[in-house]
Amino acid sequence: MVKGQNALDFGSRALARRPRSQHMTPLHRGDRASVEKRPVSCGIPWFMKVTLRVRLSAHDAHYAGELVDGARMLGFFGDVATELLIRLDGDEGLFRAYENVEFLAPVFAGDYIEVEAELLSVGNSSRKMRFEARKVITNVRAHGVPPSAADVLETPVVVCRAIGTCVTPKDLQRKKALHGLSLPEAKIHALGTGAHVPEEVVLAAAIVGAEVTRAHTPHLPISAQEIADEAARCRDAGAAIIHLHVRNPDGSPTQSSDRFREAIEAISKKTDVIVQTSTGGAVGMSIDERAGPLACRPEMATLNLGTVNFGDDVFVNTRPDIRKLATRIRDAKSVPELECYEVGHVEEGIALAKEGLLTAPFHFQFVLGIAGAIGASEENLRTLVARLPEGATWAVAAVGRHQRPMTELAMRLGGHARVGLEDNIYLEKGVLSEGSAPLVARAAAYARSIGRKPLDPEAARAHLGLSSKRI
Repeated sequence: MVKGQNALDFGSRALARRPRSQHMTPLHRGDRASVEKRPVSCGIPWFMKVTLRVRLSAHDAHYAGELVDGARMLGFFGDVATELLIRLDGDEGLFRAYENVEFLAPVFAGDYIEVEAELLSVGNSSRKMRFEARKVITNVRAHGVPPSAADVLETPVVVCRAIGTCVTPKDLQRKKALHGLSLPEAKIHALGTGAHVPEEVVLAAAIVGAEVTRAHTPHLPISAQEIADEAARCRDAGAAIIHLHVRNPDGSPTQSSDRFREAIEAISKKTDVIVQTSTGGAVGMSIDERAGPLACRPEMATLNLGTVNFGDDVFVNTRPDIRKLATRIRDAKSVPELECYEVGHVEEGIALAKEGLLTAPFHFQFVLGIAGAIGASEENLRTLVARLPEGATWAVAAVGRHQRPMTELAMRLGGHARVGLEDNIYLEKGVLSEGSAPLVARAAAYARSIGRKPLDPEAARAHLGLSSKRI
């Protein structure tokens, strides 16, 4: 954690927008590393994102060991907020307040920080923004290494996040024409290309999985009662869907219909969540084995849309087998969630719909970050979503360290999100999550912070086109 977390003078323009001093040297890309503008609706005349890169020098260090005060990141947030206001309103405006600030990693002299601000919503005078500061280059600071040694980080380290609101008084808004801009009608999935970002968000919890073991985390539920208890905790935290795998008593994965039935019945006694069973099972299982839970006629079931490298293994889904499972899911009167690990999998879902094996409404899930499959990046997500059929809903599941940033990105861009121990066992780096519920709670809090409302199970059923709770 960065020192100085309580040094938040939210009403101070001086703190929120401190001028960049001469010793903060930007990378050789200009004062602003990038500016993005894309049309969007839900009241935002233009979608905007700006990025600033700066180097922290010894003058910025405030504590022992050349540790930089956390308030410095807030000063940078003020800088990028000011640029957004100028681009939107033609005025610097004022920083009003932060709703949420998280200091996530230390910053030292010699580090390069990339600071990003993204416009979330626009009111008459208020402008809500998301901020993130990432360390992209770090001083090595190791014994026996020259003090000038530095490394480019392959994966940037997020050091601070925040949600804040700025204000530009109406009489200072010089670009008033923007507020009357007429935008085209949105497709629900269109990700900032004219899209309406729905207020509602559906959160799913993948609480068991097939690969995680008790050796990885002691918080993995295995028995039917443990699974039911965790499902109820996740429901209370904000989840509407429980993505379900089951285990044998020894913890090994199974697709036994009896084990699924036992778990589903236990869940139904505890809570009203939508139960979505896996037909993926575990790598190496046959199609007949993977279809086991469909005997329970679950509300939802996953349908994997293609073969993919899965780490050092291969998750095999031939086109004939995909069609067999699609038919079995339809016969069970379950609603499929269409699992996509690559771009071509979206095309396969569309092909199944044309063949009559799938019917609207379609719900796709993009699984990002698995070694050997599509990577976890905004560019890849936008590519996937751009290929969806009109009216489809979509969600993101991302593995390991990618879970939080990619699910939060999905929520900002109008999608839904899945979290849980199946995909990621850590709440923070090196800190195990005590079950899936804390991961759900964090995702739900983030959704609310950007103006999206996590739906309860019955509302999620209506949103996804499912029937009301089966009795």
